[in-house]
Amino acid sequence: MIEDPFVAHRGLLFTVAYEMLGSAAEAEDVVQETWIRWDGIGADARGEVRDPRAFLVRMVTRKALDQLRASARRREQYVGEWLPEPLLTAPDVADDVALAESVSLAMLTVLETLTPVERAVFVLREVFDLPYAEIAEAVDKSVPAVRQIGHRAREHVAARRPRVEVQRSEQQQVVERFLAAVTQGDLQGLLDALAPDVVLVADGGGVAQATLHPVVGAKKVANLLRTFEKFGAGARIVPVTLNGSPGAKIVDVADGYDTAISLVVEAGRISRIYAIRNPAKLSGIDSEATLRR
Repeated sequence: MIEDPFVAHRGLLFTVAYEMLGSAAEAEDVVQETWIRWDGIGADARGEVRDPRAFLVRMVTRKALDQLRASARRREQYVGEWLPEPLLTAPDVADDVALAESVSLAMLTVLETLTPVERAVFVLREVFDLPYAEIAEAVDKSVPAVRQIGHRAREHVAARRPRVEVQRSEQQQVVERFLAAVTQGDLQGLLDALAPDVVLVADGGGVAQATLHPVVGAKKVANLLRTFEKFGAGARIVPVTLNGSPGAKIVDVADGYDTAISLVVEAGRISRIYAIRNPAKLSGIDSEATLRR
């Protein structure tokens, strides 16, 4: 029996939607809406689609664009910093370097600074290598316009993305030293693990306690992280792979809210820390997400 194209490409469709939206919940909604429309076409009509993969990606892209535009105002009114929704990912995601970089919290945060159409063009071209003609059809633009939008988006992202050029083993070692220092409340250990200009960004969504603005500098960040012992006697740090990179989940904290931590390693030290505490964004770290290119 031939597998339905939607089933065969579901992981890809979710990944496209997630990279465009930065929200697993919204991405899942988009994928489900795409399935309803695909199923409603009818078996005969579906059989006449020459390139089901391109057709489905186009459907997901258009629905994700609609969702991105609709949620823009809500994000402007968000309490504190807005961070993407983290995902628990299998270790093999890190084997695809391009995919791991594209779904990292650092990259998704940069993509938030693009317009919806710029984000769609960048994701479809730079991550999934779609032809310009297919992208143009998906975003309802001409091919020359898409090329120009893509060029502008690439320059924008290149100026803001972290320069991560470390081996996975080295990255893992740095993260392990950092987590050990946090667990032990070791100030010197934290200072050794953090870059001098490290930036910590937290997202509590106005629900869980979190800093409303980024914290900059190794001493300030280290002093903030030393408060781990105040989280409660049952608190513990669980190393996990988040969005293709080493991270951690802090569970059983005193205020009843867990924390997901994603880390960026540059030149052997932690340069950026993303701490997601909004409980509405933590369902994606309970089971592994299927990401595909």
